[in-house]
Amino acid sequence: MEPKFQKIQSTKDLLTDVKNWRKDGPKLIERKWNVFNNSPDIDKGCCKVRVMQWNILAQALCSADDNFIRCGPSTLEWEKRKWKMLEVMLEHDPDILCLEEVDQYSFFNAALESVGYTGIFTPKPDSPCLYVRGNSGPDGCAVFYRKDKYVLEKANSFVIAPDHPVTNQIAAYAVLSDKTTSVKFCVLTTHFKAKQGYEELRQNQAEHLVKFVQEDMSHIPVVICGDFNGNYQEPLYGVMKSSPVALESIYTRLQNDLSEPKYTSWKIRGSHSGGERESCKGIDYIWVTRVSVDVAGLLLLPTEEQIGPDRLPSSNYPSDHLHLVADLFIKCDE
Repeated sequence: MEPKFQKIQSTKDLLTDVKNWRKDGPKLIERKWNVFNNSPDIDKGCCKVRVMQWNILAQALCSADDNFIRCGPSTLEWEKRKWKMLEVMLEHDPDILCLEEVDQYSFFNAALESVGYTGIFTPKPDSPCLYVRGNSGPDGCAVFYRKDKYVLEKANSFVIAPDHPVTNQIAAYAVLSDKTTSVKFCVLTTHFKAKQGYEELRQNQAEHLVKFVQEDMSHIPVVICGDFNGNYQEPLYGVMKSSPVALESIYTRLQNDLSEPKYTSWKIRGSHSGGERESCKGIDYIWVTRVSVDVAGLLLLPTEEQIGPDRLPSSNYPSDHLHLVADLFIKCDE
């Protein structure tokens, strides 16, 4: 019988239940924190926010099209994967979750709602999941936030670079107000076009995103999460980094030379010729407006040894993308 989610329970209690529902499954990859000592005190109306960014890997795609040949079929079964995914989401008790490739929104909404989250979901205009037999609906972007901590001022979404003939990507955002300090900020999640050959489109999508922040959100702090499907060498990265709104990719703070992580996604797929194709890329980001957001801590990425030779997804990690988690100080208006 399918376990039922209680209303309302603590995150800790649901996390315990989820681990029990997973039964004898392998332990998930453990990760440590890097805490920065130069973080400001929470005073003068500043608020601290824990944000999680994660491309969770759409169930329809991973079970039909993605060809993860090193990953046993049972690892990708929904009845096993969903508890691992939920465990990852709950493990660090984030205030806000930004998720991409969400094609099982009703499940996660029910689970997260039972511990006090409210969700916002925007599907892709023409989701590839809809073309998979037995699908559960379109995939898209979702933002979940704790309703006991924030007031929703506005929520909306838009197609990014809509004039391009193959655009099928969206950005979803929420403007939130902290209930204790009244500090207002915007959190946005997006998923850029994938695959080689679409570098110019991803650049256009970055330009559209920057324009939106500059024209619509320049008056408040902004946090942008997403799978951008391009690394620091692509034009999109330069667009984001040199934007007039002064965006910072905060995971660069983990490297002395302020470089991007080597990987946020690491997978092995079958090729058309019958061999294997390995992909190791840093393409997931948390960007912030650096004049109004400071970083208190970051969840470290796992080592290559932790990931293992068969890469992701695996029996101890349910997606081909690693989740990013940050403790942020949202600064008050001067």
